[in-house]
Amino acid sequence: MTENIPGVSVLTDELLERIRDRAAGYDAANAFFAEDLDELAAVGYLKAFVPSSYGGLGMTLAEVAREQQRLAGAAPATALAVNMHLVWTGVAKVLRDRGDDTLDFLLREAGAGEVFGFGISEPGNDLVLFGSTTDAAPDPDGGYRFTGTKVFTSLSPAWTRLGVMGLDTASADAPKIVYGFVTRDAVDDGTVEIKDDWDTLGMRASQSNTTVLKGAHAPADRIIRRLDPGPNPDSLIFAIFANFELLLASVYAGIGERALEVAAETVQRRTSLRTGMNYAQDPDIRFRFASAAIEQDALAPQIHAVASDVDNLVNHGSMWFPKLVGVKIRATETARRVVDTAIRVSGGSSYFNRSELGRLYRDVLAGLFHPSDDESAHNTVANAWLGPLE
Repeated sequence: MTENIPGVSVLTDELLERIRDRAAGYDAANAFFAEDLDELAAVGYLKAFVPSSYGGLGMTLAEVAREQQRLAGAAPATALAVNMHLVWTGVAKVLRDRGDDTLDFLLREAGAGEVFGFGISEPGNDLVLFGSTTDAAPDPDGGYRFTGTKVFTSLSPAWTRLGVMGLDTASADAPKIVYGFVTRDAVDDGTVEIKDDWDTLGMRASQSNTTVLKGAHAPADRIIRRLDPGPNPDSLIFAIFANFELLLASVYAGIGERALEVAAETVQRRTSLRTGMNYAQDPDIRFRFASAAIEQDALAPQIHAVASDVDNLVNHGSMWFPKLVGVKIRATETARRVVDTAIRVSGGSSYFNRSELGRLYRDVLAGLFHPSDDESAHNTVANAWLGPLE
């Protein structure tokens, strides 16, 4: 359980309870978590990775992963959306820890209150970071204009800076995958369109709308990498994978833990008319619940161990990516099984929308779609251990 993982705690129980109280309303209304975001910003949570010299909290990845598990237990969609801002600030920290100040501007801006969105995912792009369907057209001053469609852009109503990537096919050294940042001004000038199309089964408050780039401009000083397409050993790729996979795993681990808490409360309240016994005394229910708890208990220590290795600059070499995708897959698949068990032992009341377990059941399914997916992760691990397919 997260309580057994040491570290700084920014999110008080009182704050988490207020966030939990709002979660059902956001979900029912398909509304953005505006009040949650305001409160999280007020306690400095959006500056968790920002060093104290830039006005932040200077937290480690292991500490933030622990807090994200707690936040997800209160409101999964809030945690998932905040994740995307934390991913970029975490990327900047990982690079800085390794002597690369490329993204120090991002840490300074986050310290000043800017909110970063993650505009990377594209419809039908199973290459993820290794290819792009977005066009990145160079300008004479070293900047780029990005044209294409991004999906699952969490924090759509609130981001002030959007990290994007695209494919440069025009330069002399093309093709290159280009990473850069555009500002919210692009929405005002019409070069970024945010569609109002987020009407999903779960994770509704994240408002991860489709974003259409129509020549959105990133100036030269906001272009952070030009990389060859395909797998790349560049530190930016490692930093994105490390933060994305571990913080994502944290969210789903938090969902699983909360589902167990709710299920435990539920079965202890229920009594069987047939036997007159409390359901918590039913051997079958006890076995199911214990099996789920055994699986769940493995997640927080795994996330903490791998995140600590990132923080401590441990060199796992070619095994880094299998470790990262493995944690993500174990967390999302385990959480899905744990929530399913929580539903089973809690009975038919969890089938109603008013049930917190019903919302958790819908929210946890989103873990299926985040990269790395099950097939991609298994391919990554197989390649690391057995070599690539001939």
